[in-house]
Parts: sequence; C-alpha cells; structure tokens
Amino acid sequence: VQLQACGGGSVQPGGTLRLSCAASGNLYSIDDMGWYRQAPGKQRDLVATISSPGRAKYAASVKDRFTISRDNAKKTIYLQMNSLIPEDTAVYYCSGRIIARWGDRRDVYWGQGTEVTVSS
Repeated sequence: VQLQACGGGSVQPGGTLRLSCAASGNLYSIDDMGWYRQAPGKQRDLVATISSPGRAKYAASVKDRFTISRDNAKKTIYLQMNSLIPEDTAVYYCSGRIIARWGDRRDVYWGQGTEVTVSS
C-alpha cells in the first residue's frame, strides 16, 4: 500500500492550495482517510477526515476554510485549503485505514508529507 500526497507549496496569506493523496497497491478496502499536519517543533495534529461514504470531520481551526473530499473510484482524497493563514504552515500528511488483502487486518497507512508554507 502506498499513499502519494502532492500539491503543497508556498502561498501568501489569504491564498489557496489544493492537496491530493492517491492510494495505490493492494487495496481490498479503504475506510476512513484523512489529513494531518505537523508544524516545526509541534506534534502531528488532525486536520480533517472523511469516511468512505463521504462524511467529513474537521479540526476547529480549519473548519469553514478547508474542505476534504474523496473520489472512491480514483482512490484519492483532496484537501481544498482556502483563506490560508501563517498558522497553517506545516508538513501535511495523508493517512488511510486500509485492508490490503482479504483476510488482512485493517491498518493505518501514511503518505509522505507535502509542505505548505503561508507567508507574506
């Protein structure tokens, strides 16, 4: 199982970015997927999660600014980030609760991070 995240970059405050994360490999079942972020010197925090049917949950700090979505056919999730502020600067990681093969247990997989910098 691999999760490939991309879409990070540098933007000015008020700007927008769209992150994507595609799952590949042995994917018998993909349940909840989500985005987490880790700022320098801080712990990794939840940003948003989305269930297989599409129910989304958000951290209070990003609600109304970020939107998580998923395309089950493409095995991809997205994070639309609007009205970015410097406090959103972090490395963003995607994760997924995945059963790789029939009979396997459900495990949590992580993608490599993609860096987001918000600065004027």
